[in-house]
Amino acid sequence: MEEGRTFAVATVVTVSGSAPRAPGAALAVDSEGTVIGSVSGGCVEGAVYELCQQSLADGGTVLRRFGYSDEDAFAVGLTCGGVIDILITPVTPVTAEAPVLRSALSAAAGGGPVALARVVRGPADLLGRALLVHPDGAYEGGLGSHSDRDRTAAAEARAMLEGGRTGTVELSASGASWGSPRTESGGGSHCPGGLTLLVESSVPPPRMIVFGAIDFAAALVRAGKFLGYHVTVCDARPVFATRARLPEADDIVIDWPHRYLGRTATDERTVLCVLTHDAKFDVPLLTEALRLPVAYIGAMGSRRTHADRERRLREVGVTEGELARLRSPIGLDLGAHTPEETAVSIAAEIVATRRGGTGLPLTGSGTPIHRDTGEREAVVVA
Repeated sequence: MEEGRTFAVATVVTVSGSAPRAPGAALAVDSEGTVIGSVSGGCVEGAVYELCQQSLADGGTVLRRFGYSDEDAFAVGLTCGGVIDILITPVTPVTAEAPVLRSALSAAAGGGPVALARVVRGPADLLGRALLVHPDGAYEGGLGSHSDRDRTAAAEARAMLEGGRTGTVELSASGASWGSPRTESGGGSHCPGGLTLLVESSVPPPRMIVFGAIDFAAALVRAGKFLGYHVTVCDARPVFATRARLPEADDIVIDWPHRYLGRTATDERTVLCVLTHDAKFDVPLLTEALRLPVAYIGAMGSRRTHADRERRLREVGVTEGELARLRSPIGLDLGAHTPEETAVSIAAEIVATRRGGTGLPLTGSGTPIHRDTGEREAVVVA
């Protein structure tokens, strides 16, 4: 974009049923035909590519639905049975939305949290109009000529940004979001039929904190990086917590685990992996960890170690409800032996916890392959 090149962006807006990519997934095609990204894992990429080329040629913004074809499973459509809506938008240096998109890319590249709200359903002249919302509620751009509607959209986008979510928001014909108070009659934000906005939250990567710089930690660091986490390794023993042993870790911290956890930032996306299996480290660390609103807490050790660990935690006042959050022994039962296999086992449990999976083989299980949780994760910027 900074080079002045013209391109078209196809973005997944909504997903129904089984589909390989979530809202916010995107594919871009430039004027030379170069493609980056994906919207379906291959099912409809060819058709979307052609739509992007058409958008580049005529400058039009379109919303297109793709679904399973009963007549011909090999026709353009999702053979997995799902339905996706995709917004195709041209982007040139002179388009009205170029400054907003440039700001969005700049903020995302710098790791700053922002939310980009775009009109994906509504009057044809508003399709693709964009609003960039910052954490403090300030916004750039607009969805038309009505400030009331912009303020309502900005408030909704800010709420989604605070939760790190990507998804759609419905604005009523009066400009209010569905379920929120409507603006007063004559407020000037009337839009027949209302608008649907796609809000894409861009936030820093979630954190994985690995406690214990043992041989399994290096493999887990690699798995965590592969899953998109910012990975920190913490150990009180400087002889083990070295860059030579952990070359792929984002951060290496030499400190007592519970002391570091007490002073570092965590949130509801953070995962904590306790590999020390030493009571003098584990008990104070887990006492602190089990009272934090984090996504996952797992601890390594044998079943005997786990039983002893639970006894010690109860003795220092950890409740049964808090203990129920602990995944120990850590990981899924894959029959793992090596550090790499163990890292896959732990990573698999983290994904299952994050996505609501069962950990059972898909063969013969009858469980959904792609679960719709009702919420989508933010676009993560490394």
